[in-house]
Amino acid sequence: MDADVIVAGAGPTGLMLAGELALAGLDVAIVERRPGQDLAGLRAGGLHSRTLEIFDQRGIVDRFLAEGQIAQVASFAGATLDIRDFPTRHNYGLGLWQKHIERILASWVEQLGVPIHRQREVTGFVQDDAGVDIELREGRSLRAKYLVGCDGGRSVVRKAAGIEFPGWDATTSNLIAEVEMTQEPPLGIHRDAYGIHSFGKAKYEIRDGAVVYGKGGPIGVMVTEQRVGSATEPTLRELSEALIAVCGTDYGMHSPTFISRFTDTTRQAAAYRKGRVLIAGDAAHVHAPDGGQGLNIGIQDAVNLGWKLAQVVKATSPARLLDTYHSERHPVGARVLRTTMAAVALRRADDRTKALRDIMSELLGMDGPRKRFAAMMSGLDIHYDLGQRHPLVGRRMPDLDLITSRGPQRVFSLLHRARPVLLNLGEPGGLDITAWTDRVQLIDAKYDGAWELPVLGEVSAPSAVLIRPDGYVAWVDAGDSRSLLEALATWFGEANAA
Repeated sequence: MDADVIVAGAGPTGLMLAGELALAGLDVAIVERRPGQDLAGLRAGGLHSRTLEIFDQRGIVDRFLAEGQIAQVASFAGATLDIRDFPTRHNYGLGLWQKHIERILASWVEQLGVPIHRQREVTGFVQDDAGVDIELREGRSLRAKYLVGCDGGRSVVRKAAGIEFPGWDATTSNLIAEVEMTQEPPLGIHRDAYGIHSFGKAKYEIRDGAVVYGKGGPIGVMVTEQRVGSATEPTLRELSEALIAVCGTDYGMHSPTFISRFTDTTRQAAAYRKGRVLIAGDAAHVHAPDGGQGLNIGIQDAVNLGWKLAQVVKATSPARLLDTYHSERHPVGARVLRTTMAAVALRRADDRTKALRDIMSELLGMDGPRKRFAAMMSGLDIHYDLGQRHPLVGRRMPDLDLITSRGPQRVFSLLHRARPVLLNLGEPGGLDITAWTDRVQLIDAKYDGAWELPVLGEVSAPSAVLIRPDGYVAWVDAGDSRSLLEALATWFGEANAA
């Protein structure tokens, strides 16, 4: 089980990271405490536009689209944010329960040859200058060059690394469950003086923008508790009491599949890396589920980290490249924390908060605010500060329809193997990257259409762009060949000797 990288946790973040590392040719293994990929409960329920783009960049988006329900899922404080006019092939979200997202990702990872060692749980580690010795609860130990904790909000890896987790304690508490009921409750989302509650079913369809539930089957329940819940595992009695307090009845519920509790506890790791140990996903940030952000930014953490970690393990790039993982992703996480805290504040049922919520809905009905918030909530507006002034640099590369010597190709199809791309849209042969051809694809292409980004609108068309494996632009041609060489060395290692 020794490997270049050990990933702790086979949730969406850990699976995505393992896939990225495998694409880069690393020996990677996952340790997971669950005996199988089965997931109790429904958990997260959808994918945002940028996450779908990431899957498209790896050639696997159709696997998710085949099973999910296309819908406008971006929202803030109860206001739906339509992105149908956004310049992306995926100008929508996807309704799909987390258990299916994990199953599809696990199948992809298996195809890439990544082993998942189940019923294995990390309890601690010791790191040195060359690697990490990892202790498992079963009494075994592993050796890896790097360890990545994708092991959730109570991350053992984060705690063992001594990484601080500052933030805010819970102000509200909800029970979530799947149960049988002798009476069918009013399905859908409800807001009252107690808070937000909902009833639904695992099987549903979206027709003309409305959710239509299937007949029969267990009922999914979310109910706001009257006070912040305890840290103990919730019971069927607690769920019954919470429902009776809110609805006057528990609808004859029985035979729970699972019962869980979540709060609006909001925390973010002070550092995403400590030596040879890194963290991603919920291990790095926890917050309320408002807006459906958590699973999505965890997957995006993984894609930002994967290619960088692979290059460091291969000694293509120095270890300081890993510092850009924190500097780029920590601000994204911090913004999500701010957004979810604001959304929770707007949940309150008092008249003053309702007035504020109504005003926010009016504002978000206007085109400018709607586009700004929709791009933020769907992950399409992320901008890494990479120094260069062109508006494309540090932003997601549009999925252009190119004409190449191999025929028509989409930009995203060039990223399926998670390799960087230098896209030359000027005269063929005008760019020389001989010293990096073992690492970077040089593609001569033509594109005559407009370059358009969410929120920004049209941007000036460059003659060449350098695209990182995560799909973000690292360099745009400004007529200075030296800047290209600097960008190549910064992101993909020093030039090979002549």
